[in-house]
Amino acid sequence: MAEGGAKLAMIRQKTADAVKPGITTKELDIIAQKLIDQSGGEASFKRVAGYHHATCINVNEVVVHGIPSSRKLVVGDIVGIDVGLFYKGFHTDCATTVAVGTKTSKFLETGKAALRLAIEEAKPGRRIIDISKAMQNSVEEAGYSAVRALTGHGVGHELHEEPAIPCFTVGKKENSPKIVPGMVLAIEVMYNAGVAEVAYQNDDGWTIATVDGKISGLFEETVAVTPSGPMVLTKAKNE
Repeated sequence: MAEGGAKLAMIRQKTADAVKPGITTKELDIIAQKLIDQSGGEASFKRVAGYHHATCINVNEVVVHGIPSSRKLVVGDIVGIDVGLFYKGFHTDCATTVAVGTKTSKFLETGKAALRLAIEEAKPGRRIIDISKAMQNSVEEAGYSAVRALTGHGVGHELHEEPAIPCFTVGKKENSPKIVPGMVLAIEVMYNAGVAEVAYQNDDGWTIATVDGKISGLFEETVAVTPSGPMVLTKAKNE
């Protein structure tokens, strides 16, 4: 998974680097697919029944599962790039959100910081709720809302495995799954500039967007739990 994760980090970075005004989300998907082919792996998302793309591209108010299309990006858009790689029998999964034609913003920096804090909690002796609390506190203290309807997840032989990893705290701590060495977690910060509520945007069965039309951010890494703490398997080389 570390080998596949390193390859996926490169795929995510090169796809994000291609974001510019005028490019379509479908063109970004084609770039990601070519990189996946060169990696010797397969697109994880194409192994999901009914989905036919290497990526999910989430523009502005789209939270997750945005289908690549002929939509052209314009200056001021924010674009979430979510991509997975199936390599040597294991999946890894990661995402980032970038601004089109502008520098990063407080909104995007908040998501990056929330993910860093969440990853720090992925260590033996903690519980999943500790990861959730780190995400929720970080985005809410900045004035944003943590998405309630969607979660991160375990990852390995299957793209989506137990445990679910909410972006907010729910239930009693003693009932939350314990974090133990050997777990691999897709820790996913999903947060909105406005209200937390989301809904299917249209009838495609995939695209989920904010109900108030305000922007949403997505940051995700695949993280292995080791006896000495978290190991980010999808860490970019420049991080």
